[in-house]
Amino acid sequence: MCSRLLTCLLILCASRALAQSGPTDTKAQKTYAEGQDLLKHHQYTFALDAFKKAAKQDGKCIACDQQIIDLALETGDYKAAMAAGQHIITLVSSPKDIAAAHYLFGTALLRAGSSKHKDDLLTQSHQEFTAALQADPTLNRAIFGDAMALAWLNQDEAAKARFLDYLKVASPEKADYKRAQRYSDRPELVRARMAPAFNVKTIDDRVVSLDDLAGKVVLIDFWATWCGPCREALPHVHEIAKKFAGQPLVVMSISLDSDDQKWRDFVGKNEMTWLQTRDGGFDGKVATMFGVHAIPATFTIDADGVLQDQHVGDADIEGKLKKLVARAQAVQTQNQAQIHPSGQ
Repeated sequence: MCSRLLTCLLILCASRALAQSGPTDTKAQKTYAEGQDLLKHHQYTFALDAFKKAAKQDGKCIACDQQIIDLALETGDYKAAMAAGQHIITLVSSPKDIAAAHYLFGTALLRAGSSKHKDDLLTQSHQEFTAALQADPTLNRAIFGDAMALAWLNQDEAAKARFLDYLKVASPEKADYKRAQRYSDRPELVRARMAPAFNVKTIDDRVVSLDDLAGKVVLIDFWATWCGPCREALPHVHEIAKKFAGQPLVVMSISLDSDDQKWRDFVGKNEMTWLQTRDGGFDGKVATMFGVHAIPATFTIDADGVLQDQHVGDADIEGKLKKLVARAQAVQTQNQAQIHPSGQ
């Protein structure tokens, strides 16, 4: 699974937490500019090397360390992310910057600890988020991060309380608000392979969150009108949407088209009546979260929000969908029975 997706599974995007302070050393400035250019061309590994070099040349470059943290988490270089996170704390002085720096370090530790299943890193992550909140109690994302760290440490009751703390101060409009609601009920889901939380605007201007679909199986289909294999796969998607109509399954097609009208015309002409939204390209918000680099690409998410399968191409997934939908139906039946016991 792409590291981008894993980063977003934790809902802890660390980028731009601090005010930018670029390198002052002349050589470092040149190297930093090279890193930015490489980043624009999606050459992440080479960009990371450039930012590491710039950080070494300058010695006090906050922006360099931030870039290192982001890209190191992207590429799985946890050692570099943690080193940059630890170093950035030594470069800041204001309470808000101190809080942001501890948050960044805590994020790096959380990613490393959860990926490697190391409790010592997770414990240190909890300590860093606590330090962030001591410096700035209004840094809400640190509350969420702390809840995540506690859940990864199997301290579920403490994690529940922390998620509830987050819900008291977070905006209900944020995608991670509903994810926090889900985690506050079932913190063990943090340790599952959860799909990233996101909001999208549908073709009919409704805002839909992935967590709005809790209790239903979700099939996400990334495609584009200009993609030949996507057009070939369309009848199969049509068939799935029709076959599972009325059952706890939602098909969500996410177009990577840049031309809005062309997308709308195609959807209408081909009677794509299921959930439709447009992400605008491989650099789109949702495509980036899922690490989509080739289409068609489909992701199957179960009723708990856990990512089950990823396919590139028109893979035969109906068998798996039937099992997941049957499981979701069984849970729905059980819940209804508890709400309306027989004879009452």
